[in-house]
Amino acid sequence: MSSDISLPSHRGNRFYQGLAATLVANALQAVNFLGDRLLRKSQHSSALIEDLYRYAMESAFSLSEAFLVTGAPHASAYYPRDFAWFYPDVLDPETIMDEQDAVRRARLLEKSVRLLLEAARAGVITTTIVPAGRGRYLGVNYFSRPSDTLLGILAGLQQMLSAEERGSSHLAMSQCAHAGRLLLVEYGGDLKRAILKLAGELEPFDVQGTRYLLCDASRPRSAATDTRAERRRFVTNACVYTTFVWGVQLGLVEENELKRLLGRDLAQYKQDLLSLFGRDGYIRHSLDGPAGTPSSLVALDFVGVHRGFWNMNDASERAFFAATADLIIAEPRFRIPSTFHFLVSADNPRNKIIHTIAAPAYQGRSSWPTFNVEFADRMLDFDEYAGNETYRACAQAILKDIRTATEIYGGYQELISEQGLKYRTWAYQGAVAHSWFPRFLSVWRRAYGTPLLRWND
Repeated sequence: MSSDISLPSHRGNRFYQGLAATLVANALQAVNFLGDRLLRKSQHSSALIEDLYRYAMESAFSLSEAFLVTGAPHASAYYPRDFAWFYPDVLDPETIMDEQDAVRRARLLEKSVRLLLEAARAGVITTTIVPAGRGRYLGVNYFSRPSDTLLGILAGLQQMLSAEERGSSHLAMSQCAHAGRLLLVEYGGDLKRAILKLAGELEPFDVQGTRYLLCDASRPRSAATDTRAERRRFVTNACVYTTFVWGVQLGLVEENELKRLLGRDLAQYKQDLLSLFGRDGYIRHSLDGPAGTPSSLVALDFVGVHRGFWNMNDASERAFFAATADLIIAEPRFRIPSTFHFLVSADNPRNKIIHTIAAPAYQGRSSWPTFNVEFADRMLDFDEYAGNETYRACAQAILKDIRTATEIYGGYQELISEQGLKYRTWAYQGAVAHSWFPRFLSVWRRAYGTPLLRWND
């Protein structure tokens, strides 16, 4: 099936990658996406967000699921990055409805993380894993090599390890944490090798006599906004930095080992990234492309991931964040009119050809509720450390509009068009992202000081 065939895992799973595996995976995904576009049944809207949430949790964490996924049409493939970007709060006790829900979530998270670790041991660290039946999995990169797959694996493992630290009364959480500790021991060596390999892949990028290290100096690397075809992107390099930091925090790798490969410690490496992408006082999305107005050079994915790149306790980082956030907030083209739905970017980016044809605004002039949730959460981080209420009202408005869209469209949306409608093209319609819903509830609780939904009253 492939030029590279891995050894089977101890569970009997086999992982394949290479040209043949990619061709088969592409065929499976094409059938799935087109089938979803043609055959998906319309969903009825509901005014009761409680009902929508319960249905979403029962669907996302169904006992029939083999892996935690977004929802159709993505449900036939696994995206490791999502554990960092889109569902870092699936074990938040305030989002768990009951003991049965807790058990389903803990079990599915463990199954998901274990499979990702098995793939990492087999050397299959790709953007996407496509099941091919009977314990066979195809590793394929859409649409370039990943910058955040290891980040997602570490995020899933972190979430398991911290399951019993969040004040949950559910027995399943302590069991999940114990399973996480066993996985950390079993696969720690594989993760260390992968992290050091990633560090060795960074490339020099010279600007005015200063040498920086980038993961995408010569060619694009995939991140959560992976259809964008730019090189030298802030988000990809922020993901790599965060991977190194989390690897050190988990005890997988020593910082001195990374320093020998990078030629600098992690603090300097981060400062270099901020200096390079923030040389104009705000965080420029990409250094690859024509000059433009500041608002055309920033993108919403600069907010990074939960407890990842940004340290709002640092005044200089707060300044970079505020300058970039203020550009986005002040630019009318950055949001859907009369709402606080912010678009990924003010202009559609240079895309891969397939997206230019099939979904040109997919990660440009469209609004992703999940990126908006992270934008709101970073705003709350800023206010917490700055000791003021600069952004809270904006964060609350973002979340309120996401709730409204969820109720109108009968589910938590993957993305919304610039006209404020469900995103649809001739080839693609956005997913109803069931597994992203808990993260929204977690940030709502933080923004408003009270839960949106109560399960234990």
